[in-house]
Parts: sequence; C-alpha cells; structure tokens
Amino acid sequence: MKSGGGRKDKRLSGEDIALWEGVTRSIKPIRKRAPKPQPVIENTPAPVAAKPAKKPAAIAAPPARPVPPKSPPATAALEKRLKQKIARGRQPIDARLDLHGHTQAEAHDALLRFLRRAQARGGRLVLVITGKGVRGDSGGVLKRAVPMWLALPEFRSIVIGFDTAAISHGGEGALYVRVRKVRET
Repeated sequence: MKSGGGRKDKRLSGEDIALWEGVTRSIKPIRKRAPKPQPVIENTPAPVAAKPAKKPAAIAAPPARPVPPKSPPATAALEKRLKQKIARGRQPIDARLDLHGHTQAEAHDALLRFLRRAQARGGRLVLVITGKGVRGDSGGVLKRAVPMWLALPEFRSIVIGFDTAAISHGGEGALYVRVRKVRET
C-alpha cells in the first residue's frame, strides 16, 4: 500500500468521456468572440510607391453637387439609467396613448397625431400602450407593428428612441418613446 496523499487515478472512464462530449456538443456560446488576428508573414519586399502625377492646371474641378437635406438619425433604445428613472417615477411621463381596440390603420394615424401633438407641446417622454395580444398568440398585431412604425422615416423626425416599458407601466405591452425637441426654423 502506498502512503501519501491517497490520490485516485485521474483518468476519465469511457462513460465520463462520452458524457462530457455530449455536454460540449449541446452548449452554445453566449456571445461570439472576434477571431484573433493572424500575423501576416510576407516573403516579398513591399513595393516602393511612385509619386502621384500632378494634375494639369487646365482641368477644372467638377461642379459641386447639391447636398440633399439631412435626414433624421435612426431611432435607438433608451439608456439604462433613463429607463430606471422612468420606472421608479423620477422621470415624468408627459403623455399616454392607449391603442387598445384600434385597427392597424386607426392606430397608425392616432400614433402619428399623438406624437406630433406631444412634440408641439414640448413633451419629451411619452408612454404608448399597445397591449400584449391574445394569450397563446405570438403577440398582438399592434405590439409587433408599433416598433416598426416608430423606425419609419415619417416618425424619425419626431422620435429619438423607444424601449419596452417597465412592468409598472405595462411591461411588454407598452413602450416608452422619447420625443425630439421641435426645431426652430
């Protein structure tokens, strides 16, 4: 008998190996990591750059193109701290719109009018209640449609960003919408 640490054999049995392989095949990475850059090894010397030729003075520059009007930037999700302030009641909600019972066409028109009115009144944050949809369904029609509408060009001049509301304000059946300030012309 050996004296000492009383260690057992550290090798895995065939059953343990099969179990471990099954586990490693069934898991998915949480996030993909960027591949490590591979070192570039070149055996040829870098070519020597030639000096660019000067343009003759007789050639005129092409006429300047008119710059198209700047379109509003795309919408983004709300910042985490702002969302926390809203949920805790430290950031006031300027207006609410409940779209329950509206058809898609009615809801679209009502949402656009509501957001324009909120913007004209100086509102900065509004709550849009879409509803969660029928249970067992993949979600309500308006719950899916309203976020798509808010990303449309007609809404981008009004909306800075939006995000799902906190449970106290309707959870997944409602959205916080940040409204842009009115531009002075």
